Amino acid sequence: MYSDSDFILSNYNSIETASFSWSAPSNIALVKYWGKKENGDQIPANPSISFTLKNCKTITTVVVSSKVEKDTFSFDLLFEGQPKEDFKPKIQKFFERIETYCPYLKDYHFTIDTQNTFPHSSGIASSASGMAALAMNIMSLEKAIQPEISSDYFYAKASFLARLGSGSACRSIIGNVVAWGKNETIKNSSDLFGVEFVNIHSNFQNFQDTILLVDKGEKQVSSTVGHNLMHNHPFASQRFDQAHDNIAKIVSLLETGNVTEFMSLVESEALTLHAMMMTSMPYFILMKPNTLEIINRIWKFRNETQTPICFTLDAGANVHVLYPENVKEKVLQFIQDELVGYCQNGQYICDEIGNGAQNLK
Repeated sequence: MYSDSDFILSNYNSIETASFSWSAPSNIALVKYWGKKENGDQIPANPSISFTLKNCKTITTVVVSSKVEKDTFSFDLLFEGQPKEDFKPKIQKFFERIETYCPYLKDYHFTIDTQNTFPHSSGIASSASGMAALAMNIMSLEKAIQPEISSDYFYAKASFLARLGSGSACRSIIGNVVAWGKNETIKNSSDLFGVEFVNIHSNFQNFQDTILLVDKGEKQVSSTVGHNLMHNHPFASQRFDQAHDNIAKIVSLLETGNVTEFMSLVESEALTLHAMMMTSMPYFILMKPNTLEIINRIWKFRNETQTPICFTLDAGANVHVLYPENVKEKVLQFIQDELVGYCQNGQYICDEIGNGAQNLK
């Protein structure tokens, strides 16, 4: 088990120039992370567990070159090949947060070229995939200047760094199912980085996630603000206890392959997340009328056909439709017949469980 001090690199070599390229996917939480510990550095108030996605990902290439002046961070940022100045403050803040652990950052000029496989402004959060992909590239640089680091250390520190950029990004590094947050159920679980959960029943292999794009606009309340509103939330302590209980429950369901109870727990978690938003002060609602229409039609379809299909939600209006691969044709026909009309411009994205970040070079 690594502590944060284990990730402080002290001895390393130097290189003149190098190029790295990684993809990293988004993920969808099954047990939700909502709330951060006060005075912590992106430390979750409760544990979470997620499916890693496969197709919705960020592809990032980083070219580094050594520089003489080593007193400031130096980087250029391109998004889909074009300069993206409004992204630069987030990268600057990320470098500042991780400098203690990556003291070599000021030794190099970084050219960061990034793109998403999913439509820009589609309503799918790209912070998790984006920060995970950047963290993997930084760790490739670290491996180049300190070749002795182990594979286990490489991925654990990548998750640790990604977390400092965007909390849920730590769940996009490695594995089909990833847990983040210290809890009694999952061995070696940590608040500092995500850990792969491997004992998954065959019923959940190749599980599908079709993302219905209900609202592609900017959220009225950001996730950062929403997390902070949990500090004085009247139901915060009960919610955090519930999350620990639900981690234990969902781990058992993932191991035994009980899809029916899995669906109930996942839907309950999604609605609880939005209940926390609606009962904070100030309160807010991120679901849209079409979100509720989709949920009700999913329930009706499931009851009438006994098809194993459920929904989950992130901190927004879009609906993730989860189902086993063996009912894919039936579910996609249902989406075409009954749900696509509730999607903005009829848009949806077909995805499935993936394995995490991929080295492209």
